[in-house]
Amino acid sequence: MDILKLDANLTLSKKADLYYGGAWVPPIEGLYEETLNPGTGQPIGTVATAGRADVDAAVAAAGKGFEEWRDVAPLERARILKEIAALLRKHGDELAMMDAANCGNPYTEMRGDAAIAAAQMEFFAGLVTEMKGDTIPMGPDRVNMTLRQPLGVVARILAFNHPFMFCGGKMAAPLAAGNAVIIKPPVQAPLSALRLAELVDGLMPKGTFSVLPGGVEAGAGLAEHPDVAKVTLIGSVPAGRAVMRSASDTVKPVLLELGGKNALIAYPDSDPKKIADAIVAGMNFGWCGQSCGSTSRAFLHQDIHDEVISHLAEAVARYQPGVPTDPETTMGAIVSQAQFDRVMSFIDSAKSEGAQAVTGGHAVTDGALADGYFIAPTIFADVTPEMRIAREEIFGPVLAVRKWSDEDEMLSEVNALELGLTCAIWTRDLVTAHRTAASVEAGFVWVNEVGRHFLGAPFGGVKQSGIGREEGIGELISFTHEKNVHINLAGQ
Repeated sequence: MDILKLDANLTLSKKADLYYGGAWVPPIEGLYEETLNPGTGQPIGTVATAGRADVDAAVAAAGKGFEEWRDVAPLERARILKEIAALLRKHGDELAMMDAANCGNPYTEMRGDAAIAAAQMEFFAGLVTEMKGDTIPMGPDRVNMTLRQPLGVVARILAFNHPFMFCGGKMAAPLAAGNAVIIKPPVQAPLSALRLAELVDGLMPKGTFSVLPGGVEAGAGLAEHPDVAKVTLIGSVPAGRAVMRSASDTVKPVLLELGGKNALIAYPDSDPKKIADAIVAGMNFGWCGQSCGSTSRAFLHQDIHDEVISHLAEAVARYQPGVPTDPETTMGAIVSQAQFDRVMSFIDSAKSEGAQAVTGGHAVTDGALADGYFIAPTIFADVTPEMRIAREEIFGPVLAVRKWSDEDEMLSEVNALELGLTCAIWTRDLVTAHRTAASVEAGFVWVNEVGRHFLGAPFGGVKQSGIGREEGIGELISFTHEKNVHINLAGQ
């Protein structure tokens, strides 16, 4: 089955079945579901939905692919991954447009995502010879050493906010390590993953790379499957808990990158205008705040609070909701009606609980945006700790501002939540920066910076924000197991 049309301005023929065993396969139960354009609220086409039987078939095919791929020499694997990276760069504009139409994020942001995916592929291709073991001294006539070997079939369950970046980037480390990879793309935005399968078809042994669109049944089937060696998830905390429960029956390792309710802490020696710009940048308004790393709680010292607030409207002005596929658009659409309703419920609760809207706080329904899921960039001041917007991850364009005066009380509030993904600290004082970075309970900390990832630097959370680290050599190593080999040279 083909998807024939993305929107009124872009027509592409793309596969819509499942991809495994090096072939396009219709779902065994014949299930297809519509996928939407959040900018219009209208269907783009239909995509296959994998069930348990499809998972079984795909895992079996991946097992055969693994048996071939693990024996491909590391430098040859690297060459193939670099070839894939070149394809990602060549087709970056096309993939960016697909994601803009399917997940609602602006085309310009999605172009950056395609470039990041290619860079991650190149990065891990360059690390294939770094999966090294050790030698351990045991005395005369003894050799003891460790080997790093791939795990087998790895399942990666992805989120909707960066569909192609997650697909193209997260396949890289397990493939570089010699594993077979099954991608379950997000229900809301599966198209770019299917397109990637088209692009890489034939470059690796059949079964080495698979794409299984589907919902909870497919995800649970992969997490539970006895022949899946590891399962990873980028998603919400409840989804992470569900994956852990499913994986526990076979005691398989998990890698979880989950939610965040992240703090931006501004000390009184900070420049108020720079803080206003950082607050806006850290919220990732470009993709409607739909980012687990967004610094959605801003803690402003009382000495600069009012001045920072006075700059916020100007700082956020460049982010105006628009048609996601328009290259001029700076802020896209919420991914679905359900997520739109959820975000609006948080805005309504903030108003009813007494928070004051500095900017935004409403849906946008003008002109071409009338039928899409658009919300104005929203910042609330006078937020108190018990309010929902101060405690719960919204995953939308809503930021909560807190005024603070006592550092110990502020840090206690920053650390009070069950989440701990990122934190941004702004100060001119080096001692303050180091002390605060050590005190905050987060896995990734910026000082006088916000929002950026750095290839090679490990990214991940603490507490219920996740397990494991990505984007560095540790991610590659996590897709291997360590084997000890002891040789008695005098044993014969």
